[in-house]
Amino acid sequence: MKEIVNAALNVHKDVLEKVMETLQDDIRSACQMAVSVLQSGGKIMFCGNGGSAADAQHLAAEISGRFETERRGLPALALTTDSSVMTAVSNDYGYEHVFRRQVEALANSGDLLVGISTSGNSASVMAAFEEARKTGCKTIGLSGKNGGAFSGKCDLNIVVPSPSTARIQEMHILIGHIICKAVDTAFEETPKGE
Repeated sequence: MKEIVNAALNVHKDVLEKVMETLQDDIRSACQMAVSVLQSGGKIMFCGNGGSAADAQHLAAEISGRFETERRGLPALALTTDSSVMTAVSNDYGYEHVFRRQVEALANSGDLLVGISTSGNSASVMAAFEEARKTGCKTIGLSGKNGGAFSGKCDLNIVVPSPSTARIQEMHILIGHIICKAVDTAFEETPKGE
């Protein structure tokens, strides 16, 4: 057990160090995009499959509720949570359209779509990026490995430098939390009397 724990922690630390060396500018850009969209009255939509679907829901909740700082609720939603929409679209159009159709229905020009995929090759997320681009939305990809096809499909693809799905997912939630902290800071309420 000791070896398993040590190996996982050391690989996590190595990937984190690579993220710190190579992705800080991209993470800052993502923070600025998210804050700018919300300050302009837009919303942030998140999507992904499997563990990335869970991350999408988690991050949307942090923004619409709050992350660490008291502030007003902000418009964010996960396109992974409405089982009726997801099953209807999958059944009628095919699963690859499950997020695209929701972007078509819900997105406005100036909104932001964050697509999450450890490989960067998720067909359902790429279709959503294409629809978002048509709608005038900004797009951020959270991917890993070599970035996959996301690199040509979104405005900013943050590629975690690791081949390991688990390590990529760990960095995705860290990057997402940094974006949430930037949002909290931008919308922080000033205590009364100050």
